[in-house]
Amino acid sequence: MSYQADSAPKGLAKRLTEYGDPEFSLFLRRSFAKSMGFSAEDYDKPVIGIVNTFSEFNNCHRSLRELAESVKRGVWQSGGLPLEFPTISLGEIFLNPSSMMIRNLMSMDVEVMLGSQPMDGAVLLGGCDKTMPALLMGAASAGIPAIAVVAGPMLTGSFQGERLGACTDCRRYWAAYRRQEIDRPIVDQIEGQLSITSGTCAVMGTASTMACLTEALGMSLPLSASIPAVYSDRMRNAEDSGKQIMKAIELGLTPQKIMTEQAFLNALRVLLAIGGSTNAIIHLTAIAGRLGIRLELDTLNEMSDETPVLVDLKPSGEHYMEDFHRAGGLPVVLNELKTMLDLDAVSINGLTLGQNLDCVEYPDWQSVIKKTREPLQPQGALAVLRGSLCPDGAIIKRSAASSDLLKVKGRAVVFENLQDLHQRIDDPDLDVEPNDILVLKNAGPVGAPGMPEAGYLPIPRKLEGVKDMVRISDARMSGTAFGTIVVHISPEAAVGGPLALVQNGDIIDMDVEKRKLDLLLNDAEWKRRRDDLKLNSPVAPRGYEWLYRKHVQQAHFGADFDFMRHESFQE
Repeated sequence: MSYQADSAPKGLAKRLTEYGDPEFSLFLRRSFAKSMGFSAEDYDKPVIGIVNTFSEFNNCHRSLRELAESVKRGVWQSGGLPLEFPTISLGEIFLNPSSMMIRNLMSMDVEVMLGSQPMDGAVLLGGCDKTMPALLMGAASAGIPAIAVVAGPMLTGSFQGERLGACTDCRRYWAAYRRQEIDRPIVDQIEGQLSITSGTCAVMGTASTMACLTEALGMSLPLSASIPAVYSDRMRNAEDSGKQIMKAIELGLTPQKIMTEQAFLNALRVLLAIGGSTNAIIHLTAIAGRLGIRLELDTLNEMSDETPVLVDLKPSGEHYMEDFHRAGGLPVVLNELKTMLDLDAVSINGLTLGQNLDCVEYPDWQSVIKKTREPLQPQGALAVLRGSLCPDGAIIKRSAASSDLLKVKGRAVVFENLQDLHQRIDDPDLDVEPNDILVLKNAGPVGAPGMPEAGYLPIPRKLEGVKDMVRISDARMSGTAFGTIVVHISPEAAVGGPLALVQNGDIIDMDVEKRKLDLLLNDAEWKRRRDDLKLNSPVAPRGYEWLYRKHVQQAHFGADFDFMRHESFQE
């Protein structure tokens, strides 16, 4: 048998370890491949790397070991050699301070391993909030053919005849508990019914949003986003994805050819129509940035004015992801948006979006997905605000907000950081009224650090019966949250953004229809506060936190590292 390294290496002959002698490297690699039970006939097969984010610290990913086996079946059946390997796993509920802080690190891990190991294509297994964005960011940078397989949403539970699903109902019942409307034994019973199966949150939170946007981008198979985690269809989808990555290799379908600017604009349109998570704006911006594509917040606003909300799911509506799937899932939504989308965008299955929608019909029997002429809401779920308080933008999910709070002028009640919020929010002496505006500073990418989902500030206990208030911060909020909440204020307080200048008693003017968010100060007071401002941003002495704080960009750049983007954008 010859060990000559091929000028166009295939399979296990790709990316040889550098020993200074390629023939020796190949000889050694084949020897060690035999130690794993592979035979000589496996050597030249296309190698498919299965990036598995299974972790016992990630409840959403309990089913991924089973899905990996389904992917392998599809690869083997198509003549490939599947090799599974792990990467960082971001289980939202089991990380401190926030999974967002580790998203960029995971994306780097994925990129490096996809580019270092001998593989022709990759299958990306993930699901929980920041995991799929990190996988797509890494795959975009690595540049080899890749297909995404999501974990799928969990099924709903039940309490006293009411369906429950993580995590919009988590927040609703916890808020009722804080208002002393239910007692602790009731909360304990509810706790056992919120997350009853494997899978991601049962509502249109960040995980489901990113699953839908991955499908809209063309990086996963049609109808794959909404299949519940425990359905056998989920395993069949994984097997089909294993087969499809083999075809994608033959077609040369790399992420760069699929995730084009047109595909991202389609995804933004879908985000607005499904009532998706505010987090998705940051993630799409970061993924696009890895490909040298800049997504402008003003584009989102233009789309939002003309894109209706079509999906009646919590937190913007009443239903759950399993209902969305039964109603036909994302293909039905895409078909309703057909006249607003670029139908020439190519999917991982080699077909254009238009071709994938040729056989899709609207199911009249269901009420979860609305028609464009009879929408759930006439305008898109999200809006971008600008003004003296947020010159680089801020985001509000108006589809989950209180309509009477979308145009307000109120007094600021300020919390300087997360610790200050924890200590004073329930202080009986807190000077706060229902019409005030709660303001949280220093919870952004640099200040927190890691931009945690702290934007859903709790209502102060002393305001008995109040269920919603305007809340403003440089933090994020969970995609499962509801309420009149402004997040992603950019630039953040910790780097000297205008939010750092807000003081108790200041008047803030918000008009969502006009897309305005202003701090009402005269010029002299602006100058005085700016001159007096002393930033006290903490600096980590070493390690990943040091790297993160030093190089993370602001929210309007996707909170990615400045050195990871394929273009250098000046703020």
